[in-house]
Amino acid sequence: MNEQLTVGIIGAGTMGMGIAQVAARAGHRVRLYDARPGAIAPAMEALGATLGKLAAKGKITADEAATWIGGIQPVQELNGLADCGLLIEAVVEDLAIKKLLFSELDRLAAPETVLASNTSSLSITAIASACQRAQRVVGLHFFNPAAVMPLVEVVPGLLSDADIVQRMHTLMVQWGKTPVICKDTPGFIVNRVARPFYGESLRIFEEGIASIAEIDQALKSEGGFRMGPFELMDLIGNDVNFAVTTSVWKAFFHEPRYKPSLVQQRQVESGRLGRKSGHGFYDHSGKEPVAFQKMEPALARKITQRVLAMLINEAADALFLRIASREDLDLAMTKGVNYPKGLLAWADEQGAAHWAGVLDELRNEYGEERYRVSPLLRRMARQRGRFY
Repeated sequence: MNEQLTVGIIGAGTMGMGIAQVAARAGHRVRLYDARPGAIAPAMEALGATLGKLAAKGKITADEAATWIGGIQPVQELNGLADCGLLIEAVVEDLAIKKLLFSELDRLAAPETVLASNTSSLSITAIASACQRAQRVVGLHFFNPAAVMPLVEVVPGLLSDADIVQRMHTLMVQWGKTPVICKDTPGFIVNRVARPFYGESLRIFEEGIASIAEIDQALKSEGGFRMGPFELMDLIGNDVNFAVTTSVWKAFFHEPRYKPSLVQQRQVESGRLGRKSGHGFYDHSGKEPVAFQKMEPALARKITQRVLAMLINEAADALFLRIASREDLDLAMTKGVNYPKGLLAWADEQGAAHWAGVLDELRNEYGEERYRVSPLLRRMARQRGRFY
């Protein structure tokens, strides 16, 4: 794979256009297709405006802006992607739609063409089942905004060719990205491991232990997170965040650790989706921002320890089940969702026994499987082991 590779992008939405920009910036010829009539022209105009603003600010040159936008060629028919060496789909998260698309791509593309999905939650193996050459299908999960966020989860399906997976990993490095390889399981790395950041924070609020603002403040001031969980849910969209949680919960056969929150469900049902609707957990109508009050240090520590214990347990369980390497697990969380530290490295600071103890106290208090300790974390606590 080199600059002579022609990259085809299916879907001119936010993610598709972001990926197209990344590929064009890397020097590839890019073909862009969208089945929705009239969708490409406004998307290209928006990209041109974005690049123009970057040039005006001096972050890129005017020549670079012109070259990148000029490297993206819209095509009107799916057949216009037939000569591409890499096809990346970024369409709606619907398995039936993706399978239909991949069966069409499988027929029109050359045998050596790599077919990649930008899915954030669907099984690569299931998508590949629609193809005669399932071995050439792989997941390339970019994070929004794709042009800015460094992480790409490279996800092999059950039948994916190992050489193709490694080539995609190398290509992502060439594109200036930080790739991690992870097993084809629900949520991959980030959307699985990050679930307790939202779920346990919602649970703490449901119990009346702290307010929404206090929980956000604690995790920022004590934990070092850039945004609190409720701020982040409002940014992502409560509908989107709730849908991901529900999807992961169902995909893991109703695993208690991922159980969705009724509080968030009511937010969605009421239309309080977050920033995009003007109101979510916070009021985003343009009034004065929330003034965070000074907290009792003990409360901030209690909140942070509880959420962090659940996050560390999730990362340890992902390592136990060989979802990814310890390095890729930590890299994914720092590069994909801007965590202040990798969770496994973070666990080593106080030791596995400390975190297992926090979880044991919660399980004893509530009697819920939600708080069971990962076998790996338990073993390391017993042996006084370290992840690094």
